[in-house]
Amino acid sequence: MPARLFAFFLTITILSACSVNEEEGQSDRSEQGYFERKNIAPDPADNVQAPRKPEHAYARIALDCINKQFPNKISHVMNSANDVQQPVELTPVFYGCFDWHSAVHGHWLLTRLWGQDAVPEMDAEIKAALDNNFTTEKIAGELAYFNQEGRASFERPYGLAWFLQLTAELTEIAQREDDKAVQAQIWLDRLTPLETIIANRIKTWVPKLAYPIRLGTHNQSAFAFGLILDWARTQEDTQMERLITDKSLAFHQQDRNCPLAYEPSGEDFLSPCLMEADLIRRVMTDAEFADWLTRFLPQIPEDGSDEWLSIGIVNDPTDGKLVHLDGVNLSRAWALEGIATALPAGDARKSALLAAAKAHGDAGEKSVRTPHYAGSHWLASFATYWRTERGLNRPTASQESAKATDPASAELTEKKPATE
Repeated sequence: MPARLFAFFLTITILSACSVNEEEGQSDRSEQGYFERKNIAPDPADNVQAPRKPEHAYARIALDCINKQFPNKISHVMNSANDVQQPVELTPVFYGCFDWHSAVHGHWLLTRLWGQDAVPEMDAEIKAALDNNFTTEKIAGELAYFNQEGRASFERPYGLAWFLQLTAELTEIAQREDDKAVQAQIWLDRLTPLETIIANRIKTWVPKLAYPIRLGTHNQSAFAFGLILDWARTQEDTQMERLITDKSLAFHQQDRNCPLAYEPSGEDFLSPCLMEADLIRRVMTDAEFADWLTRFLPQIPEDGSDEWLSIGIVNDPTDGKLVHLDGVNLSRAWALEGIATALPAGDARKSALLAAAKAHGDAGEKSVRTPHYAGSHWLASFATYWRTERGLNRPTASQESAKATDPASAELTEKKPATE
């Protein structure tokens, strides 16, 4: 059969099959099917000459900004005229990507993709960039900045939580048995003094926090608590794990009827309601969480639709505040996934949660294409967090131990691992 004729019949066959599946409603709406379909989004780089995975574009965005000093927005307490310096002199590692916290999660993005072997063609470039910044001398400069008077609340909690996410990532890579594990441990050892300061500041702050911070921006406590808790479990810091678990339950265990219809506000990049649920699923068993979620978000449908949660709209992507809504779509996506994967098997709400997650994630990934630095300097990190399923539940060391010794306990505490 001639090649062109064969291609024609193949196309007709595929189209016919798609038509039949659509007519008969046979699309795979299962949880497994969702995660299989999720990783097929188009390349945000729109590189027509050599199409790449989205991860390539995200890595390029981070590589281009982690050492880009200007424009820059610093949150800086000046104690004397000596503090009037360029960002690179104040914080020698995390000075790029417009602000300190974006520089931190830009480094996390590169570490995540490098560690996952997601962009092997860029491994050498990423390693060189991280090695250039994670030096003993530069980290000493960060330590000096943190230890100055008046900076006890610097980047608390958002930037601090992202820093712990970075060292958690390095810890997980270092626990492997390969060349990357050796390199990750070297970087981790250099960053450990700063990690210690940051962890201690969080341990000092959390007991003093009388109320949850329910904003949709940097100061939100639920999002930060989730990242901090994931770090504590990775590092097996039982003091931090208990501190965050107890405070999360004290703040949120009795919450009811979260006003999801009030979201998002005009500058949100985090959903107060969904981030709270994404936190609480980390500290409850599946059964407990399912009951809590019924009381907290009773509006989640059971029909599998994605229309119950409207996608955030950005009318001006050059506006650094308005562009936050692109981020809310991505952070909603990963929160919705986390909520869904923490529910017991057969829970009728899963399909609607995952449908809304896909819609929000796809909309958010499109926003990463923007050439405007107001959004591009940070949105790639949010897209990477969602795409690589970073925040999904993993069994803790204590849960693994419980499973080994007590099958009944294992059934109560088991959480679904992330898809790697």
